[in-house]
Amino acid sequence: MAPCPLPAPDPSSPCPLPSAALLGTGLCHTGTEAEGFGQDNGTSPPVAMFNWTAQFVEETYTNITQKCWEFFVDLMRNVTAAELCEWKVISRPYSLLQACLEGWADHLHYGYPNALAEQYIFQSHHRYFHNCTQEHPVYFDPPEDVLLAMIIAPICLIPFLVTLVIWRSKDGKAQP
Repeated sequence: MAPCPLPAPDPSSPCPLPSAALLGTGLCHTGTEAEGFGQDNGTSPPVAMFNWTAQFVEETYTNITQKCWEFFVDLMRNVTAAELCEWKVISRPYSLLQACLEGWADHLHYGYPNALAEQYIFQSHHRYFHNCTQEHPVYFDPPEDVLLAMIIAPICLIPFLVTLVIWRSKDGKAQP
């Protein structure tokens, strides 16, 4: 397997874009077929910030995001079906995909999140993670009886504390 293009732009590089990313000559598995997204899928470009035209920036970002997707697909080949729902296993490829999409958008001043990046993220969920369910659901709210106690306790405590303060202040003696 030959090296793939970098998943995110290299800020220390004197050239703003690697030629492999611009020309689409990055080397990956031969015969790799990854589903991509074209411009007819409703992506809308943000305004270009350089002397580049908005169309050039969009085409460049589209080509680079396709390479990001192919890199992600290549990394996911190493994940077995049993490991697809284990965050420890898939966090690296997933984070690299997100970093690549976001990093290049930032580098090109394209705007993130954008429709093209969202399509790749949704595609990753649809293709790899659609059968993942949580064994133990995560509850963000406490059970109702605990929640009721947490609400009523301060409400009942406030009149008691106000009464205590008033009673102590009526003593009339100066406190040292």
